[in-house]
Amino acid sequence: MPVRIRMSRGGAKKRPFFRIVVADSRRARDGQFIERIGTYNPMLPKDHPDRVKIDLEKAKEWIKKGAKPSDRIHIFLSKIGLLDKPIITEKTKKHLPKKKEEKAEAKPEAKKEEKAEAKPEAKKEEKAEAKPEAKKEEKAEAKPEAKKEEKAEAKPEAKKEEKAEVKPEAKKEEIRK
Repeated sequence: MPVRIRMSRGGAKKRPFFRIVVADSRRARDGQFIERIGTYNPMLPKDHPDRVKIDLEKAKEWIKKGAKPSDRIHIFLSKIGLLDKPIITEKTKKHLPKKKEEKAEAKPEAKKEEKAEAKPEAKKEEKAEAKPEAKKEEKAEAKPEAKKEEKAEAKPEAKKEEKAEVKPEAKKEEIRK
């Protein structure tokens, strides 16, 4: 019969209290047990002496008979000094991003920073070379010319679009008749 030293839950909702029992591993968690060897009250502070109470004599006796403690009970018994400290394995890291993705993300950011640093330097050089008077003259001349060109281009394009829209409609009407 596979025997385990484990916890059996008691207490009210949101107020857990566990009995440390020796039970057949095939039984339900809160079901029938062979012997009760202690208690565990997680509601008490960690340094409180009544948080974990285990009868060491009974625990040693059952371990000699072959009862295996559960993971939590193994930790409790190791803190008391009855068993060796259990080996705690590392957590899985599947949820963490992969290294390749981190490097790939770092490269574009570095390039953006380099470009951002290069742009202000280039702008400073252009400003230093260009004279303020020349810029004012260019702006004054460019504004009226640009407006005239835009108006001239806009008018013929608008007329062409209207004609293009009329022609397919006219053809459809002729076909229907």
